[in-house]
Amino acid sequence: MSDIVISVENIGKRYRLHRQGKGERYTTFRDVIARQAVAPFRAVRDKMRVWSGLNGSHSNGSINPKSNESIEDFWALRDVSFEVKRGDVVGIIGRNGAGKSTLLKILSRITDPSEGRVRLRGRVASLLEVGTGFHPELTGRENISLNGAILGMTNAEVRRKFDEIVAFSEIEKFLDTPVKHYSSGMYMRLAFAVAAHLDPEILIVDEVLAVGDAEFQKKCLGRMKDVASGGRTVLFVSHNMAAISALCSRAACLERGRLVSDGSVSSVVKKYLDAADSGTGRIAWQNLREAPGNERIRITDIEVRVDQTITSEVRTSDVVTISIGFRVLVSLVKVCPYLLLLDQMGTEVLCAANLPSAIVEPDPIILSTFEPGQYRTECFLPADLLNERRYFVKAGFNSHLTQHEFRTDELISFLVLKTDAMRSEYQGDWPGLVRPRLRWRTTRFVPIGSLFVKPLFQSCPRP
Repeated sequence: MSDIVISVENIGKRYRLHRQGKGERYTTFRDVIARQAVAPFRAVRDKMRVWSGLNGSHSNGSINPKSNESIEDFWALRDVSFEVKRGDVVGIIGRNGAGKSTLLKILSRITDPSEGRVRLRGRVASLLEVGTGFHPELTGRENISLNGAILGMTNAEVRRKFDEIVAFSEIEKFLDTPVKHYSSGMYMRLAFAVAAHLDPEILIVDEVLAVGDAEFQKKCLGRMKDVASGGRTVLFVSHNMAAISALCSRAACLERGRLVSDGSVSSVVKKYLDAADSGTGRIAWQNLREAPGNERIRITDIEVRVDQTITSEVRTSDVVTISIGFRVLVSLVKVCPYLLLLDQMGTEVLCAANLPSAIVEPDPIILSTFEPGQYRTECFLPADLLNERRYFVKAGFNSHLTQHEFRTDELISFLVLKTDAMRSEYQGDWPGLVRPRLRWRTTRFVPIGSLFVKPLFQSCPRP
């Protein structure tokens, strides 16, 4: 019997995008009513055109010749081929829109490929969206049975694993409460607990380990390790490179719908993160529609600067400025820019947000209303903070205290180098992700008999 349990052969997935032509206004409710009113007459007119024998003049229905609407083919996946052996744990990485979720939906039989062929051997379970199928009016106890059935568990399996699911979720006290009263964290805990107790031969997981608090995330990772060590085949999609490295024995990277690398985790992750390096310390978007963001706010450029000079290499003793240019498209209130620094393996080193309690000096413009226009915000990383290595920058915006506007992928990187002073004092490598210059104080005690006493007038450096 072959060890190949997943075989993907030249699969592609095509979607049709309907675009409005230049200058065409958006459809209003009044337009919809008007179109419905004239629809019968338009149908008669189209039939008359066909009967009149207008060769080649009849539309095929995909494009309206009297409108500015165009139809464009978009390939979410194209010519993707790979094989997965029994017991392999494969991490799938790539930027947003690379085709990762589309691939998993095809493997989960949620959608069919437009071309190519997929062969699966064994029972497949998918964790593509935790909590799918939960009913807000039902209690946690009732939703365990309902969600278990949706995910493919039999009644006997649900009854046998019920106590384990409840213990894993840690919500036993609220088990008989309708889930509409649960907090988002409680909801995700219960949903993941149900999904984590499936027993398939092939498990497909899409970014579901970022649920709950830090302690529960560790429990989720532990559960995934148990699944992987049990000899089952796992496909795991995540933006967390540390989780990919901890769980997976192999990785594959998608870029714009194509498989660009497949091999060891370390080599694939390195190629993926190195692709974020612009090499100049600056990245900008001339076309606002292609810039990261949404219909409310978009990032126009990101720069790494030292003494107002754009650079991709800094020293440990430098004050590093990360500058984010952004365009506000509508009036916004209490919008908070933030950034994340990650190391080569995708581990989040620090997060800095422009909040009144999180910065040294208040930034009054952040507390006011953003009117439409161009803005620039700057974050200053102090000297002697970062260790010698490459760091990658993500940026994003929060609004209304808890809502995420958006977060980018790794857009830009910079390399931190040791200073000459540090090399003269210690030439070895410093461990850790950060290397701050902290305050130290040493006190000398003098012996008096068998005791050691601190001198009364010993001078000590100020703390």
